[in-house]
Amino acid sequence: MVLAAAAVWYVEHRSPATRVAMQPALETFNGCGMEGDASSPAIRELNLLKNRYAVPEPEQIDPRVTLAAILEPGDDRTRWNDHHAAEITGYVSDVKVGGVETVNCHAADPPDRDTHIELVLDPMNSSEDRRVIVEVTPRSRALAQQRGEDWSTPALRDHFHGRWVRVSGWLLFDTEHRDQSVNTAPGRPRDWRATAWEIHPVSSLEVVDHPR
Repeated sequence: MVLAAAAVWYVEHRSPATRVAMQPALETFNGCGMEGDASSPAIRELNLLKNRYAVPEPEQIDPRVTLAAILEPGDDRTRWNDHHAAEITGYVSDVKVGGVETVNCHAADPPDRDTHIELVLDPMNSSEDRRVIVEVTPRSRALAQQRGEDWSTPALRDHFHGRWVRVSGWLLFDTEHRDQSVNTAPGRPRDWRATAWEIHPVSSLEVVDHPR
């Protein structure tokens, strides 16, 4: 009942543009539904957001969001809104396969897992408190393939690692990483990122010139 209520809330509260853009063919992808296989209602609701695949409309992009703004220190749980989108520019310090997670129904094969892309402002400083994570999901990878783009993890690494990029997609506060982020869990040995805020999923990636 809780999951059903969460799904109804999500459908009723997403914007009209998002509702129109949702395509039933991707509601279930490789046998995995939008809520993944999590047992926790809260994580199932989070997975609904992670598995979005509608491309944000221009009016849904929050112009206040920049990489520098995301990296601002302090408890940032309510700094942004995960029903908005963002477009940011940063330097790609790493690209790697994500973990085995409930969002992808514990899929083990890399093509069925997320791709983690680490963005920094300074190519010479990729320390934990200077990293922001953006993620390509299996659904966004499938949509890129329909456009003739290879968003597999190896291809993304080959094309974007060590380059400046412009990234757009949905904002997401990943509560599963809240206690591993400097802004919400300062001073903890497990911290490996600046913030739990991400662009997740990514809907657009392009190489750009070094910002001046």
